[in-house]
Amino acid sequence: MTATLRTSNIVIFLSALAEAILLTGCASMGSSNTESLLTAAGFRARTPQTPKQQQIYAALPPYKVERATVKGRVFYVYKDEKAGVAYVGREQEYQRYQQLAIQQQIAQNQIMAAEMQQQAALDWYGGFGFRRIWW
Repeated sequence: MTATLRTSNIVIFLSALAEAILLTGCASMGSSNTESLLTAAGFRARTPQTPKQQQIYAALPPYKVERATVKGRVFYVYKDEKAGVAYVGREQEYQRYQQLAIQQQIAQNQIMAAEMQQQAALDWYGGFGFRRIWW
């Protein structure tokens, strides 16, 4: 009884640990993915140099694309707090970023659907067990 309880506690702990590692990995992958998409869309990484730039940079929310208007010109800015840079682009680069993000989401959905179909096929045909290898 205690051995079974201990084993189930270990399994629960290991699954919780694996989930935490997986979620942490996905969270860090998300921001680097956004930076890759922004760079591919034509955004430029800029380090704030002047005190005014540093003040504007400090006011930006981290890891979020924000629209800003300076002297009547529209800019889009993404603050990478960890790297200490801001990705800056205009309307054209922002439109390209949105297109790339949508294309990437569609590709991920297609991959997930293919994996689900493959798993369903394996579940269906795998019901025969290892005998299918010998046939």
